[in-house]
Amino acid sequence: MTIRPFTTLSVVLIAAISIFSQATAQESPTLTDIVESWLASPHADRMSESFTHWDEDGEVPQECAACHSGPGFLDFVGADGTASNVVDHPAPTGSPIDCVACHNAEASALENVTFPSGIVISDLGPSAVCTVCHQGRASGSQVNTAIADLDADVVSEGLSFLNVHYRAAAATLMGGSVEGGYQYDGKEYAQRFAHVPPVNNCTGCHNPHTLKVALTDCVACHQNVDSLRAIRMGPADADGDGNTTEGVADEIATLHDQLNAAIQAYAADVPGVAIVYAPASYPYFFIDTDGDGEASGGEAIYPNSYKSWTPRLLKAAYNYQFIAKDPGAYAHNPRYAMQLLIDSIEDLSTKADIDVSNVIRP
Repeated sequence: MTIRPFTTLSVVLIAAISIFSQATAQESPTLTDIVESWLASPHADRMSESFTHWDEDGEVPQECAACHSGPGFLDFVGADGTASNVVDHPAPTGSPIDCVACHNAEASALENVTFPSGIVISDLGPSAVCTVCHQGRASGSQVNTAIADLDADVVSEGLSFLNVHYRAAAATLMGGSVEGGYQYDGKEYAQRFAHVPPVNNCTGCHNPHTLKVALTDCVACHQNVDSLRAIRMGPADADGDGNTTEGVADEIATLHDQLNAAIQAYAADVPGVAIVYAPASYPYFFIDTDGDGEASGGEAIYPNSYKSWTPRLLKAAYNYQFIAKDPGAYAHNPRYAMQLLIDSIEDLSTKADIDVSNVIRP
């Protein structure tokens, strides 16, 4: 069975009608509201890089189609009549994630999702559909495979940066139970971040059509805050900056900056080749040719990719990217995020002059 791109508003309307036909006007948004919300969301932005990257190729490859094409997702869940949990063929370009991608019998029945680590999480309920595409494409176990039997502080020509991919919120949320981040030996890690109902699943916090975060339920418990970033989880000064009133988001942001500084210090001291990070340029880590600690346009280019990787540096860089690519880590699993950052900093400090005396691991 061939699935054609769903490119017309009429198909969206038909799908939305089938979903909400039994709901009353008093209980649900209007059909117009639903369609307009979806059209304004990232899932519908057919001009974004997420959906145009393969335009010149004429098709979205199988390994990318499940999350970068509505028909590809239908293929993955088996709604096109093929086997589930696998994409059987490339998907058409110009086909964003539309209503029928998520609202079909096969997607509704989805309960279990396999993470890149190979660990299967069950009983995900309605969050299973979101988890398929928001789990990343790498894990700490892949880092361990790459560095197996290598000296921790010796540059290896066979190493290259491992990218978790983007918006791996489910991997952060599940924490140590799916090993999305690089987890250091001998350390214990926070497991799934359990929140109170109704904010204990993806659509409990995110509007399923706009994808925006709903703040109403948050402020019922987290009072006297004017934003999610201002929510604080406890009295400890995890980042050691002396500020015990800032939100956990700022604690994580400071630790993230500290890890960046630690990565640069270690790279200069051990491999002896300065490193710099550029968040919007693949493969993200480059040689800092002028040594100023900032990525210039001339540095953040593929031919200047950083290649002086040691296992210790690769582990820390992986965790740095893991947090960088989940901007909501402070809400998805703040303890896990802080643990990964602090452990990475402390590991680098064993071989470089990095002060970790003030940080407090949660």
